[in-house]
Amino acid sequence: MASTLITAPAAMLTPTGQPAISDWSLTGDKIHLNHGSYGAVPRAAQIHQLALKARMDENPCTWFMGQAATLAGTRAEVAAFLHVDADDLALVPNASAGVSVIYNSLPFAEGAEIVTTDHAYGAVLEGARRVARECNGEVRIAVVPLDADAALSCELVMAQVTERTALIVIDQITSATARSFPVLEIARAAAELGIPVLVDGAHAPGAEADPVPDFEGFWVGNLHKFACAPRGTAAVVARGPLRKYLHPLIDSWGFPHDFPESFDHVGTQDITSWMAAKTSFDTIETRYGWDAVRSYSTALADYGQAIVQNALAEVTGEDAAADVGMQVGQLRLVRLPRGLATSHEGSHAVRAWISETLDIETAITTFGGAGYLRLSSHVYNTAKDFEDFAERAVPELFRLAQNH
Repeated sequence: MASTLITAPAAMLTPTGQPAISDWSLTGDKIHLNHGSYGAVPRAAQIHQLALKARMDENPCTWFMGQAATLAGTRAEVAAFLHVDADDLALVPNASAGVSVIYNSLPFAEGAEIVTTDHAYGAVLEGARRVARECNGEVRIAVVPLDADAALSCELVMAQVTERTALIVIDQITSATARSFPVLEIARAAAELGIPVLVDGAHAPGAEADPVPDFEGFWVGNLHKFACAPRGTAAVVARGPLRKYLHPLIDSWGFPHDFPESFDHVGTQDITSWMAAKTSFDTIETRYGWDAVRSYSTALADYGQAIVQNALAEVTGEDAAADVGMQVGQLRLVRLPRGLATSHEGSHAVRAWISETLDIETAITTFGGAGYLRLSSHVYNTAKDFEDFAERAVPELFRLAQNH
């Protein structure tokens, strides 16, 4: 199948003319179409992190005694990449940990309610339910159609707000449905009612040029997904009066300090992933340019989505297009054959089968009782990766569905 819509631009080649994949350590026998789950770390950042680990092990006493000062500098590096004030940012292991910081820190009153949507990440939703149980409250879920635009999405979320609403939790980019939400509009509407908002921006860093919306509230985001930092790197951004309540998940020697300094004291935790994050940011900027990466990845995602949808339509006789109301640049959603991956467990089984049988890494998700293929693209992907999926995987998916 020849690529007629997109070819890899020259900007995706290194100065030596080698393919972009040479900058990464992804295994050559696998096609990786699931950058959105765990990302990929440039070799330069991996080498830097290993050197930092060696320094840590050479003299752990000196290393750990100076760790808080080191993290203060690292926070400033991450804040610069995210275009936020370093005094508003704390480092955490992942976005879920950042969400847990908010849940475990805020003073929820008896009967408090948390508003979120049916697109929320499963672990974030379960955390909200735990908070609600502890305060004898409730989680109110806005049912938002997949094809809802910004205005309807905002309207449906705010319709769930009551006089007991203590927090609104909203995805910036959803995991299961690969769509965005109008987080800034929702935050502004909530601010008029005096309701704090937590934005789950797990996928936003790297995917968006300015990933942290300008609002007073809470934002969490992973640095190891589209920003390509070593795994175990994420940030919490907190603005406004409620930030005074925030405390780390683990009590350590940061207790005399307020947010964010209290988060710089993490005991014997390995902080090298945070310290090497800037190497990832700088490597991608120097080798390709972040704007070029986003432009290339978006164009490639358009192409990949089109050929996979067309291939599925040919074998099933059904439209495989998923009408996503607020599409995301590097992520695309394609409807799977009817009856396939209709549950959370079923989606994991299909993903594992594709990986083990076809040597293709993908994301299979479930929403509203239907199964979807979530495609990701990044600088190391080419049109051939998606063409190969259309040629080899699509017929097998149809066969799986028929035998289901």
